[in-house]
Amino acid sequence: MIGFLIQRILQAIMVVIAMSIIVFLGVYAIGNPIDVMIDPGSDQALREALIQRYGFDRPLIEQYFVFMNNMLHGDLGQSFIYRLPVLNLIMSRLPATLELALTAMLIATGLGIPLGLWAGYKPDSLSAKAIMGFSVLGFSVPSFWVGLLLIMIFAVELGWLPSGGRGPTTQVLGMNLSITSLEGWSYIILPAFNLALFKLGLLIRLTRAGTVEVMSSDYVRFARAQGLSESKVVGLHVLKNISIPIVTVFGLELGSTLAFAVVTETVFNWPGMGKLIIDSITVLDRPVMVAYLILVVFLFVMINLVVDLVYGQLDPRIRVKAAS
Repeated sequence: MIGFLIQRILQAIMVVIAMSIIVFLGVYAIGNPIDVMIDPGSDQALREALIQRYGFDRPLIEQYFVFMNNMLHGDLGQSFIYRLPVLNLIMSRLPATLELALTAMLIATGLGIPLGLWAGYKPDSLSAKAIMGFSVLGFSVPSFWVGLLLIMIFAVELGWLPSGGRGPTTQVLGMNLSITSLEGWSYIILPAFNLALFKLGLLIRLTRAGTVEVMSSDYVRFARAQGLSESKVVGLHVLKNISIPIVTVFGLELGSTLAFAVVTETVFNWPGMGKLIIDSITVLDRPVMVAYLILVVFLFVMINLVVDLVYGQLDPRIRVKAAS
């Protein structure tokens, strides 16, 4: 297991380095933030002074090494627009996005796996067909339209829930969270469900397909022949054998939820990283853009690393194959 862990960590480091080069060179090769930072009527002397101050006159590869050196020392630069350290700016928005993404994934997992198991266990029942119809709806409907519809129904027409914002927060372990109070939950439930809808449909279909396949296998028939109850057959045999693809999808979708919650955060005015990156792209705030994208890469790599380690625990054959 130690060799398997070392191999995966080395692969993760190589991926982070490669993606940091692509992200940095890609962002810094586009546009000129000086045009946004100063008045168009400013003289050339001021323009040249700012270019030298921010190091834009250096070759891109030299700027990259300066950035990496600063990043290794915990300095991601200063925002051109907010005039604040980028790390502080991102960390102030990160808890809101984490809270929203994790709540959405809990909703998707808590509903998707049981519904998918039932749809696979009773594939010909009316309830199973209704569940599969709902999963198709989750795939097909654009998230921004669902978000607006949820606001119209539950906030405008019924007045049960707020239409946007984050609500009151409580500091827990240095992070401001809104799920610690009922009022906070009233603010998060609509955007979390909107963000979870696509993941919910995906998990339902994946779990249902795996369940249908496993239910017809020999070891399930043998377990039934031994006299095991249906709950034990499903819990011990079916769920365990479909867990690897579910873990895969959960890890990838958690990463994508953290990275691409932009639409939901915009529709519900949720003050997370998604709204920050949209504002930064609009004004070419390069330090924020680069730091955000590298953070997303790091989150994806770490989630995939954890998924690989869970693989090794669920299926020892993966460890043996990797070690060989």
